[in-house]
Amino acid sequence: MWSRSVWRLLLSESSGGRQVSTPRGRFSRALRRDFFTTTTKEEYDTRRVDITPLEQRKLTFDTHALVRDLETHGFDKAQAKTIVSVLTTLSNVSLDTIYKEMVTQAQQEITVQQLMAHLDSIRKDMVILEKSEFANLRAENEKMKTELEQVKQQLINETSQIRADNKLDINLERSRVTDMFTDQEKKLMEATTEFTKKVSYYIKNFSCTALLSCVTAFMCITL
Repeated sequence: MWSRSVWRLLLSESSGGRQVSTPRGRFSRALRRDFFTTTTKEEYDTRRVDITPLEQRKLTFDTHALVRDLETHGFDKAQAKTIVSVLTTLSNVSLDTIYKEMVTQAQQEITVQQLMAHLDSIRKDMVILEKSEFANLRAENEKMKTELEQVKQQLINETSQIRADNKLDINLERSRVTDMFTDQEKKLMEATTEFTKKVSYYIKNFSCTALLSCVTAFMCITL
């Protein structure tokens, strides 16, 4: 009875919780499919795993003792051997699954070393890229500084040229105004002199005429 319970428990675990009956040593197709086929799962990063061959593996139970135990619980020798063979196959399938999902410590250390080497390579690439980017930024900054200096110098030159042109225009305009003022002053002096001459002439003529009139009037009175 104990062996049958163990047998049913193992079958239920192997078939994902499905109860499979094995009447008189005959096995169903579902059970045989679960025993002799495995599901391969494709992953992104695959790796080779060295699985120990079947003939070199050590079983976790005594098959001879289990056969005798099954015979004591009512199974004949053929049925007991068949059950033990099925258990052996199930154990091998489970070990295959475990081996495919796990790695040895040496393989783990190798993988860790490979990952560390890959990380070191990435770190070096990042440092090189950072230095390269920094050098590019520095060169770009120097180029911009040179261009700014050129623009600044160009603005200074243009400002100086504009200031010189404005100063020249102001001096020319001042000279023109000075010349104009000088001409106006000269003309004013000439006009003043002419006016003075005419006034003197008119005063002289008026004085002579007045004197002549007075003499004439005096002579008329005396006569």
